[in-house]
Amino acid sequence: MAIVAVFQSPTHTQAKYEESIRQLTGGRARMEKPSDWPVEGLLVHVAGQGSNGFRVVDVWESDEAFRRFGEKLLPVLKKVGIEGQPEVYPAHTLVSA
Repeated sequence: MAIVAVFQSPTHTQAKYEESIRQLTGGRARMEKPSDWPVEGLLVHVAGQGSNGFRVVDVWESDEAFRRFGEKLLPVLKKVGIEGQPEVYPAHTLVSA
C-alpha cells in the first residue's frame, strides 16, 4: 500500500530543504528522478512554497520504503535544523501519468 508523507514546519524553509538535498546526495543541488533518492521506493516527490510555509509531499510504495528513507533523512534534518514530524497516512487513491 502506498504511503503519503506531508512535511511542513515553521523550521522548514526552502534554504534548509536545499541543504538537506545536498547532504542526502553528497553535494548535488537537486534530486530529479526516483533513482536519485538514497533508498528505493519513491513514487512521487513534490516540494514548494505554500501559503503556510515550505511543504514537501512524498508518496512511497510502502511503509517499509518510507521507513528506510526516514533512517537516512532524520539525521540530515537534525543537522540542518528542521524540526517536526510529517503527517503520514496510507494513500486511498494514486493516479500518475
